[in-house]
Amino acid sequence: MRELIEKATSLPSVPKILQELMASFQSNSVGGERIATLLANDQAITAKVLRLANSAKYGGHRKIGSVKDAVLVLGTDTLRTLVLSVSLSSSFKPLPNFDLNAYWRYSFRMANRCKYMAKLLKVDPELAYTCGLLHGIGEYLIHVVKPEQAVLIDQEVALGNRRRETEVRHLGFDFTQAGAELARYWHFPDQIVDAIAHQYAPAYGGKLNPYASLIMLGRYLLEHEKDVKAERYELFPAKLAHALHLKLEDVYRHIGQMPDLDADIDDMLG
Repeated sequence: MRELIEKATSLPSVPKILQELMASFQSNSVGGERIATLLANDQAITAKVLRLANSAKYGGHRKIGSVKDAVLVLGTDTLRTLVLSVSLSSSFKPLPNFDLNAYWRYSFRMANRCKYMAKLLKVDPELAYTCGLLHGIGEYLIHVVKPEQAVLIDQEVALGNRRRETEVRHLGFDFTQAGAELARYWHFPDQIVDAIAHQYAPAYGGKLNPYASLIMLGRYLLEHEKDVKAERYELFPAKLAHALHLKLEDVYRHIGQMPDLDADIDDMLG
């Protein structure tokens, strides 16, 4: 997998600002002034970040005219995540036979749910958001390094076949393995690499990965939206909730109180 990545010619390059912000999840070393300095070198990202910062979700009634204002109004953690989101979505190039808009729309929806559910697990909501945002990068990578097989895989999935099993049959690996390897290649934090790798089986090595667990919970919320709206939880991964030491009634109450999380996605994609 690493050899395929290294040979890929159309793989997006990771901007310096993105690498430094990713590293900051482990050291928490990047403050508002550093973010402002990094943004000063990329006017396109700065403009989009400020536009989003002034949206109803973030800015409210206060006008945000500079990165310094954004730090004061949003806080460093939220601004960092906003910059990460804009940098990532701007870095990925359109590919033949790959709906990049649909990919990011689903990824942002997953990220929003991971962040919302992170409150229950008492883990870093911004890191949870980033794990959700990156959970599917392996699908993009497969379209980069194996475009012909990727088309066949998508066709079989459209007919009802399971994606991961189909990918393994055609490629010998699936999108979670590919995504984790790409995150590792880009020097993203181990927390993100592990969450991507174990998103379908968050219990491993005698431990339960909270961020991989959040991706599993987020996937449930997306795949069973109608049931969730009707407050039907027959297919909810109850065993996972128990393993996380969560009471089902608390989880269902939290889900039932979930607001519209996706109001800003069109702005993110614009």
